[in-house]
Amino acid sequence: MAASLLAAVGDITFILTDDGTILDVAVPQGDLANHGFSAWVGESWVDAMTVESRSKAIEMLQSARTGGPLRWRQVNHTVAGGDVPVRYMVMALGDSERLIAVGRDMRAAAAMQQRLLQTQQSLERDYIRLRQAETRYRLLFDMASEPVLIIDGQTRRISEANPAAHRLLDLREGALVGAPASVVVASEQRDDLVAYLGAAEAADDIDPVVLELSDRRGEARFSARLFRQSRTPMLIVRIEPTATDVAAHRYDATLSDVLERMPDAFVLVDRDLNVLTANAAFVELAEMPSTDRIVGMRLGSWLGRPGIDLELIVSQLREHGSVRNVATILRGAAGAEEEIEISGVIAAMGGKDCYGFTIRNVARRLRDTPVEARDVPRSVDQLTELVGRMSLKEIVRESTDMIERLCIEAALEYTSNNRASAAEILGVSRQSLYSKLHRHGLSNQGVGDS
Repeated sequence: MAASLLAAVGDITFILTDDGTILDVAVPQGDLANHGFSAWVGESWVDAMTVESRSKAIEMLQSARTGGPLRWRQVNHTVAGGDVPVRYMVMALGDSERLIAVGRDMRAAAAMQQRLLQTQQSLERDYIRLRQAETRYRLLFDMASEPVLIIDGQTRRISEANPAAHRLLDLREGALVGAPASVVVASEQRDDLVAYLGAAEAADDIDPVVLELSDRRGEARFSARLFRQSRTPMLIVRIEPTATDVAAHRYDATLSDVLERMPDAFVLVDRDLNVLTANAAFVELAEMPSTDRIVGMRLGSWLGRPGIDLELIVSQLREHGSVRNVATILRGAAGAEEEIEISGVIAAMGGKDCYGFTIRNVARRLRDTPVEARDVPRSVDQLTELVGRMSLKEIVRESTDMIERLCIEAALEYTSNNRASAAEILGVSRQSLYSKLHRHGLSNQGVGDS
């Protein structure tokens, strides 16, 4: 009767011998009966468990035989459908040598524990993602060059301000946090800022407003957008200074002054090669009265041979972005021509391309270089420098004269200035050699006819 009462309490009950052999099994209800517990009669109760649970089962049997304290222990049975967790309490049946093991099905609790573990792991992953997102936000917020404020929509106080906002207002780091949002603007426009923030809360898309910054730091464009954080309305406010930086303006003025004073000519043209501006050196080369008279005119009016040089230079600019030391000519308005070297670069201005050119006058440098009579080229490099200054026919004639002169000079040197022998070596008559010597300006060299 005691065994029947105990069996009714648990989900499964085993009647065991003193050594743990199963004598009877009772499964009052539930789906535990479908796992084949009734077939274990005559087998060892310990062997019906997983390897990890057998030590617990042995301890429970020993405690029941010696009259030790009763306590519940959870073990796992090995069945066809997988392990079944059961919580047992083992006790002796009076003075008999039989033991009773009352068990409670723990599958529902195990499933709940598993769901709890999965939930905890999911929360941990969400927490890690949240921390990573917060780190990225903080880095972006702190590294942004644009001043940004986070304002509490209820109190109108600044919750966060990035370093750029503190630099804009010349304040130490963290000085803006907790301060009223109106402190960033001039006192006479604080009401305007508060009104703008209220309008930003009421509308999703509102145009920026230009307000005066505090302490006469110039004007800035404010733009705000509403968002919610923990059901609290918050405003993110971007501040864009509209005043030009004084130092940058000073350097721009210095750069313009340097370009105007530099000895090399400089000219800036648009994509259609119309002059936008030029320095004094270019005005002088172009033989124009002033820069105002040059603006709007085409660069081809002065630079290079019409339809040849400038088009080649521009095509190289568009392909490579820059050109360097291109030899060409510049024609002044009064008719003078100067040999020049031009370097250029392409740049963007107002969404469109423009070209900047520096021009160096090389005519003086060429005049200062000693040359032979009739300025006959003495090398291939000198010949290639004539491209763009002379026609192909003239260059070929110059190269022929150069080769002829060099051969005559070599023959004279080989024969120790014996013209008769030189003529014989060259395969020409004496009269022809004398004519060529006179034409090349070599007739004054030492005479030796025999």
